[in-house]
Amino acid sequence: MQQEVEKDVRRNKEQTKQRFLDAVEDILLTKGFAALKVNHIAKTAGLDKKLIYKYFGGTEQLLDDYIRTKDFWSNVKGNKISDDITDGGHKFVEKLLLSQYDYVAKDKAFQKLLLWRLTEQRASFKKLTDAQEANGELLLQSISDPYFGPRAGQFRAVMAVIIAGTYYLDLYAAVNGSTFCGIDLETERGRDQIKRALSFLLRSTYNDK
Repeated sequence: MQQEVEKDVRRNKEQTKQRFLDAVEDILLTKGFAALKVNHIAKTAGLDKKLIYKYFGGTEQLLDDYIRTKDFWSNVKGNKISDDITDGGHKFVEKLLLSQYDYVAKDKAFQKLLLWRLTEQRASFKKLTDAQEANGELLLQSISDPYFGPRAGQFRAVMAVIIAGTYYLDLYAAVNGSTFCGIDLETERGRDQIKRALSFLLRSTYNDK
């Protein structure tokens, strides 16, 4: 009986936390990040604001948790790396890049976070950057650095350009218009052209090892 009670408490806690996280996303999408205040979040969630402090420690910590759950690269864990990679991570990295390109295009809330990150300095985004870099280092040191050897730094630079470029193209299509260099980024054909270009750039980098 006691175990069932404890299970219900944990379940209710997680459900409450999720309602706050959902409220953050709802406000971000409809009102923008300036509206992410404790009273507004609590009202949107339909819960007492005291629970934000109880379960998260405060609004900043709630936003930290939300940002962390949304970021693509922070959630790419080392345990997803296969032990039998023999191509220096070519196929694995290509899959990640293409997945990231699609993820950003589909997730409007994450697009808002990216724009917010570019316009405001805050501890949440510093933590996000640190998490991204830590996971990136794990991936790079595990699979690409040994493969490229003295040219590992060049591969890292190529990755930086590609990742930043895909972020920009997704945001450009979402905010300013769909056409870039004559490619309609809102059509399946246009997005496929970008994906094939990503694969080509990555393949060329690996072949030029």
